Amino acid sequence: MKLKYIVLGGLICLGTGLRAQVLPYKNSQLPIEDRVQDLLGRMTLEEKVGQLSKLLGWEMYEKDDKGIRVSEKLKDAVKQQHIGLLWATLRADPWTQKTLNNGLSPLEAARATNAIQRYMVDSTRLGIPLLLSEEAPHGHMAIGATVFPTAIGQASTWNPNLIEQMAAVIARETYAVGGKNGYGPVLDLARDPRWSRTEESYGEDPYLVGQMGRAMVRGFQGDVGAVDKIIATLKHFVAYGVPEGGHNGGSVSVGERALLQSFLPPFEAAVKAGAASVMTAYNSIDGIPCSSNPWLLDDILREQWGFKGFVVSDLLSISGLNGGHATAATGQEAAKQSIEAGLDVDLSGSGFGRNLLDAVKSGQVDIAFVDRAVGRLLYQKFALGLFERPYVDEKLVAHKVATAEHVAMARQVAREAIVLLKNESNVLPLSKTLKRVAVIGPNVDNRYNQLGDYTAPQPEEKIKTVLDGVRAAVSKDTYVDYVKGCAIRDTAATDIAAAVRAAEAADVAIVVLGGSSARDFKTSYQATGAANVESGTPSVSDMESGEGFDRATLDLLGDQLPLLQAVVATGKPVVLVTVMGRPLNLNWAAEHVPAIVNAWYPGQEGGLAIADVLFGDYNPAGRLPISMAKSVGQLPVHYNHTKPKHHDYIEFDAKPLYAFGHGLSYTQFAYNNLQVDVQEGDDDFVCKVQFEVKNIGEKDGEEVAQLYIVDEVSSVVTPVKQLKGFAREFIKKGETKVFSFELTKADLKLWGTDRKWKTEKGGFKLLVGPSSDSTPLSDRFELMQDYKF
Repeated sequence: MKLKYIVLGGLICLGTGLRAQVLPYKNSQLPIEDRVQDLLGRMTLEEKVGQLSKLLGWEMYEKDDKGIRVSEKLKDAVKQQHIGLLWATLRADPWTQKTLNNGLSPLEAARATNAIQRYMVDSTRLGIPLLLSEEAPHGHMAIGATVFPTAIGQASTWNPNLIEQMAAVIARETYAVGGKNGYGPVLDLARDPRWSRTEESYGEDPYLVGQMGRAMVRGFQGDVGAVDKIIATLKHFVAYGVPEGGHNGGSVSVGERALLQSFLPPFEAAVKAGAASVMTAYNSIDGIPCSSNPWLLDDILREQWGFKGFVVSDLLSISGLNGGHATAATGQEAAKQSIEAGLDVDLSGSGFGRNLLDAVKSGQVDIAFVDRAVGRLLYQKFALGLFERPYVDEKLVAHKVATAEHVAMARQVAREAIVLLKNESNVLPLSKTLKRVAVIGPNVDNRYNQLGDYTAPQPEEKIKTVLDGVRAAVSKDTYVDYVKGCAIRDTAATDIAAAVRAAEAADVAIVVLGGSSARDFKTSYQATGAANVESGTPSVSDMESGEGFDRATLDLLGDQLPLLQAVVATGKPVVLVTVMGRPLNLNWAAEHVPAIVNAWYPGQEGGLAIADVLFGDYNPAGRLPISMAKSVGQLPVHYNHTKPKHHDYIEFDAKPLYAFGHGLSYTQFAYNNLQVDVQEGDDDFVCKVQFEVKNIGEKDGEEVAQLYIVDEVSSVVTPVKQLKGFAREFIKKGETKVFSFELTKADLKLWGTDRKWKTEKGGFKLLVGPSSDSTPLSDRFELMQDYKF
């Protein structure tokens, strides 16, 4: 009997030891590289190929009265395709057909992602968690998340520190419900505002875009793997924002030097900040699609910049190689071109999948390319801590999503993004004790029109419109009269007469016009999520901006301009507020309206932020990150075009209506005492630039000081001027602030005729001021030698 117990005890101990054994890839104490190699060695070809497939995620859960669980579609995808990632699992909008009713609240979202990860861990052979990627350019694109201004508004703050804080909030909210990868920032230079996605960009300048991109990456990622941090995906690599004719996804005409000196630097800055993922663009460059371009994906991104993350396709862009681009005859050939070029992950699951599997089995693709791609993805999964922490704490969701702190952040970003374009005779700020205020226009009280594209449905009470803001700002004795007047596009219900009556009876008329990216259920959508747009069809929606809504003109659509003209004709003071996603034609308003405020798409707290500016609770300091043209005939009209200087047209001059960097304040600033000191060394130099800015007005305020450089003589043609530094500082009335910048060889480098980077000796002019077309201080310095890289 004693022997029996001894044998039984030994067996129990042996069993416990087996259970306690940790496979190397699950051992968090091992180096990540070792864990990757161990897991790769255990995977079948089918599992490896499947790991590279990122499927559309919103059909991967089921929600009903019984609760939330994984769907049969997920189970089938895991069984048949061995998938490794999901995209937009928590997304809600008309394209996904997810609404406030059948979509997920934040708590439900956490339950859904936990159910998905539990299925992956418990029901698959190797227990590899999914990487859940979510749209997050101006807030997590999910019901209940905080909605910030779109990127063009974020850039208008000229405040990277604030944007980093905002990105940290977005990461916290996304992480709380199970997302570990945020799509954003968008680093495309927007130099043709006809392009439908201008609102998603940080504007036209590589330096400003790069600074904003770095801020977003730092805010998203922090230390990858930390709680409340997610990895960023940089979009769209590269030159996606300058399509010919403004056609979204169309071909671009950009040379190597322009790519290297203008379009690639924002991505390089974000990669050097640690970005862990990059998305390829739909377009081709010089005949080579970005999704199969080894020069971009391997030579530039990895070899030159040292990128260690993974590259993901845009939705269906691999299939585009044997589709729209017609550079591949078959799906297998398209998969071969992409994976060999350095593209790792397929957003769709149909670009790689069976095509890649067949290509490997037939010998068209070496398994080494698959292992390389899978290894890059697995590295990020391990770095994120997904194997150790695949689930989220559902009890913490309410403490991390849409908190009072996050709402306050949304209001602050919206405030700092507002650009005062014109303020003739100091019409603004308005008095809070006016007897009667008329608030007129299609964007006065339309909640979704102020949120921008890539926004999920939100409860109505959550969004603060301009009407809400005005009512909250004025005294209880002020009567606020609201008249819509017209729609953005639809002319069927225009009532200008009612708007005129309201203006005539008021002390001031606030007219809120512009555009809309509000997706609706009447619009049809392409497989990529872009809208189908047909000219000549009845205007049933306000949407004139957002993915797919390219423009042939930049005019205010519908009856908006007649509405504005009629209100101005009353003779009452008029303030124009624009809520829009791209620079629109404001020529008539600039000539006839005394005060113009631009808010872009200001997010959920935008109405309150606009009212803060209109009634003087906040002194505006936003600056334009993109030039506002007088006509599409001027395009491109970006300030930093290459030499020579543009000459005027017959109809009007070549200058934009409002230049890059423009923005007014309720106070005035004076620039003085520019000092420049250059110290040259053997390998580099330091040029210290210092100047003073004094608040000479009657109010405290912020100033955005800007430093521009002109390379006087160079071996290749350079821009007429180029932004190289900026800072936003608060200055009390009567006080002076000292601004300081440093330039090194990296700030002045060019791509020489020998196809090498260099900073050339010679003269450089420094321009300092509040905008690209207002630089009251100038000086020059000279470098006595060339500097190599």
